[in-house]
Amino acid sequence: MTLRVRLAALYGVLFAATSLAVLSAVSVYIQYGVVLYGSRTESGVVRSEPGGGQVAVRHVTDTGPSVSIGTLVVGVVLIGVSIWAGWWLAGRTLRPLGRITATARRLSLTNLHERIALKGPKDELKELADTFDAMLDRLERAVAAQSRFVANASHELRTPLAIQRAAIEIGLADPAPDRIERFRAELLEANRRTERLIDGLLVLARGDHGLDEVEAVRFDQVVGDVVAGFPGVTLRSRPTTVMGDAVLLTQLVTNLVDNGVRHNVPGGSVDVRVTPEGGLVVSNTGPRIPAEHVPDLFEPFRRLAPDRTASAGGSGLGLSIVASIARAHAMTVTAVPNPGGGLTVRCGLARDHEIATLHPERAGAP
Repeated sequence: MTLRVRLAALYGVLFAATSLAVLSAVSVYIQYGVVLYGSRTESGVVRSEPGGGQVAVRHVTDTGPSVSIGTLVVGVVLIGVSIWAGWWLAGRTLRPLGRITATARRLSLTNLHERIALKGPKDELKELADTFDAMLDRLERAVAAQSRFVANASHELRTPLAIQRAAIEIGLADPAPDRIERFRAELLEANRRTERLIDGLLVLARGDHGLDEVEAVRFDQVVGDVVAGFPGVTLRSRPTTVMGDAVLLTQLVTNLVDNGVRHNVPGGSVDVRVTPEGGLVVSNTGPRIPAEHVPDLFEPFRRLAPDRTASAGGSGLGLSIVASIARAHAMTVTAVPNPGGGLTVRCGLARDHEIATLHPERAGAP
């Protein structure tokens, strides 16, 4: 039985039961009145007789059977009406669900732009349709981002592969010692670039996957160990403990500090702060960055350089890996251009209830 049939049966039974109950009450009332005050009603007229006399004639009418038959007929009609009304009402109630189902059946990767756009009052069905539309919005953005990611990753991988192929073909064509040494260096650099890109993709995939296990990590010590490998970076820290994965947190700090050092001006500075209240803050004095371009920096393979080869030293995944690891740790990441140039990136630490969503059994740990 479909949902419409079940609803129609429910509506029909309720309507018919209510109607029959009212008719039965009326019938009982009438029958009770007839029995109490006499089962027959009499009416009389006066008829003249020959000779001048008058005789009273009485007509007797029994009302019981007619009331019962009328009640039965009306009850049958009401049952039919209740069945039709229940079927119509169930169809009208479930019509929005039909639109949602039809839209879901039509959807594919080629028409994710379609929406239900249900009109009407703010009821449960409208809320369901709006939730479905919001889910389609997120799905469409995710598919678009995945398509861009695959295209960009293919482009990034194609470049070092082309360099390696050319070096092999040209170097083997004339195997002179000096040429072999030069092409060997080019092959090694292309190989390192490919290795960095693959490592970045693996870290990004691991961050997007989430955390399997979490533990209490002294975040200030992790930041201190990373900063120690970058001369000239200023560090101010206070004891800070977070729940998460120490390896991924180290990668997050390394990417932020490396990004600040790499994209800096000669003689500039890189400041790093970590506190329980403010989280991790990395700021540098690099070139000016337009505010409208800041969100693009957290997308994979997005750079401020005019072309990809201008940033051959990096894979374009640094800040996107930071954003992915931060999401896995329920951190908030914000970036603001500095007035004099450079960028300030802040990673806000997760709250207790957000940590509980990562790993419920570790909720309440220090």
